Amino acid sequence: MKRILVVDDEPNIRLVYKEVLSEEGYEVLEAESARDAFGILGHQPVDIVVLDIKLRSESGLDVLQRITREYPDIPVVLCSAYVSFQNDYTSWLADSYIVKSSDPEELVREVNRVLTKRGKAE
Repeated sequence: MKRILVVDDEPNIRLVYKEVLSEEGYEVLEAESARDAFGILGHQPVDIVVLDIKLRSESGLDVLQRITREYPDIPVVLCSAYVSFQNDYTSWLADSYIVKSSDPEELVREVNRVLTKRGKAE
């Protein structure tokens, strides 16, 4: 079973993503901050990270840079309510960028696509 780490400061978003991705057969871990995320990454294998760009007091783009530097084999799907970050070159480090919506199907498609592209699909 592939393991997904969802990093988002909004509990309701984490809950929705966990439900949807669990229904797809993924094990979902949750983190509400960079500190929590790196605590998990340092102790458990993770196949993909779903990362919010705007965390409470942290930039998801800074978190993205650290993940790509320290865990280059772990793909990252960026999620944001803002399309403007797509033009930030730092966001290009991610394997995918999606805009949050009420329909989480795009997230599922992108997670599946990125895992397949990276050769991590089952």
